[in-house]
Amino acid sequence: MTAPVLSTPDTHLFEDPTPSVDISSLPRLSDEHVHLTYEIGRTVREIREGRWKRIALQFPDQMLVDAPRVYEYLSKGLKASRKATNGTTNPPKEHKESELEEDIAAKLSGTHLAEHGDADESLFILADTSYGACCVDEVAAEHVDADVVVHYGRSCLSPPSRLPVIYVFTARPLGLDAVISAFIDTYPDKAQQIILMADIPYAHHIPALDAKLQDSGYTNIFPTEIVHNPSSLLPNRTVPASTSASNDALRDYHLFHISDPPESLLLTLSSRVSAIHIYPATPSPTIPTALLASTDATLRRRYALLTRLSTVPVFGILINTLSVKNYMHMLSHVQALISASGKKPYTFVVGKVNAAKVANFSEVGGWVVIGCWESSLIESKEFWRPIITPWELGVALQGDGERVWTGEWRADFQGILEEERVKREGAVGTKNRVDGDEKSLEGEEVGGTGEYDSEEESAPPEFDLWTGRYVSHSRPMRSSTAPQRSQREGNGGKNASAASTALTRRANGDLAQVGGVVSPGAEYLRSQRTWQGLGSDYREQQESGEVAQHAARMEEGRSGIARGYVVGDGGNVH
Repeated sequence: MTAPVLSTPDTHLFEDPTPSVDISSLPRLSDEHVHLTYEIGRTVREIREGRWKRIALQFPDQMLVDAPRVYEYLSKGLKASRKATNGTTNPPKEHKESELEEDIAAKLSGTHLAEHGDADESLFILADTSYGACCVDEVAAEHVDADVVVHYGRSCLSPPSRLPVIYVFTARPLGLDAVISAFIDTYPDKAQQIILMADIPYAHHIPALDAKLQDSGYTNIFPTEIVHNPSSLLPNRTVPASTSASNDALRDYHLFHISDPPESLLLTLSSRVSAIHIYPATPSPTIPTALLASTDATLRRRYALLTRLSTVPVFGILINTLSVKNYMHMLSHVQALISASGKKPYTFVVGKVNAAKVANFSEVGGWVVIGCWESSLIESKEFWRPIITPWELGVALQGDGERVWTGEWRADFQGILEEERVKREGAVGTKNRVDGDEKSLEGEEVGGTGEYDSEEESAPPEFDLWTGRYVSHSRPMRSSTAPQRSQREGNGGKNASAASTALTRRANGDLAQVGGVVSPGAEYLRSQRTWQGLGSDYREQQESGEVAQHAARMEEGRSGIARGYVVGDGGNVH
């Protein structure tokens, strides 16, 4: 028997939505291209305007080859900006009104700039991100006590929770003539309503492309612009002014997208627009075409996972971010959602997640990811248990009579939390309206234990739609409270938990408890796990009375440094 695998093989990492690029195939950028691509001038200006002194530079893997040059140019630019600023703040001698001012200025000229709040900026390169490259790595930035993060490359634009961010999207070139040719072939009707959208590194081509298409005769084209709003109908993009907040407002529009979008973005868009055509960033050199995107197979597979998880008694919550805003609120929402269904949630913070890590927790029937809205969709078959998003969890926990699959899919945090806030306010209003009726029922306990128990006893049986078998413990946290209520009712409604110290026989259906709280994980550890950690074999020997025969003798261990170990008093060096 082997211990759990805690390493992180590259083949099992969470899928990063950032397209992979072969660094060796990238041409070396000239000095001018480095300044333009990485927007050195704008970055220097914003750092100086923000008065930040410790700056973290976050690069994706494919851009690390340019990191030293960007660091050098930023350092020179910041130094030149400081000199220019200091030169304008020191008045010339001919403008001084008295010799006393000259004397004071002479004394201040030898003072270090740091004492006047204009110290040199410190730059730090973040080469290895804690989670996905599209997210701002506040964890690594806080290790160097950074004041601001400069994020390079493609970004999911998830709002950060603590640090300010300067986004540099590193614009990439695009042949507009080939794009226009593919667009005309895809949409021969020039009066059709079409949305122009591109992945963030190509978004700066949208205005020029829109102008040329309008010159070609197209009249109903809406060019999108980048906004920091993942909850928008078009995530992180502007929407037509005529559309409302409804998810069906864009049903009459076709969408033309430049570069392959992440799977989560594609699923979100497919449920809101009429059709999606994708123009690849590296098209065929002979016939550039835009391909029709189809998400039907992916949606069917996701729905099958949700029906499979409807009877799971234990859920694991994977926190895959510590930087996205409101991730703690989403954690509380997911925990409350699982607990309200009578199921048990367990929370895990494991950094970069792989299949080997989550497979160690075999008692968990399904996983919920709280992370970047683009990378939370896990389609890998390497994972032993299904992994879903918080929105999919809400669908999975609905009853079979309530669950209706409309084809909608979403991944943003804020939209889910906003819907929950509206429901909570509506529930509070409904409760206030019926408070008077409840107060008139004196001597009756509305929704009390008797009604709850009768509801549990009359509840219809649950079947696993994946296997077709009857499931008796799909809600362990709800059914496990019935014996406690029966005991209280038998004592005339009095709480007898503290009055009795006698041992009672444990029923087969009962679950183990930790601190008086039912714990399905502890029950699984006690009854089904064959390996329970270091020392578990010693406990088995102690229970069987074999400790005396198999106990090891105490021996002196090895000592010394790494180049040589001395064993015992013999002086043998290994």
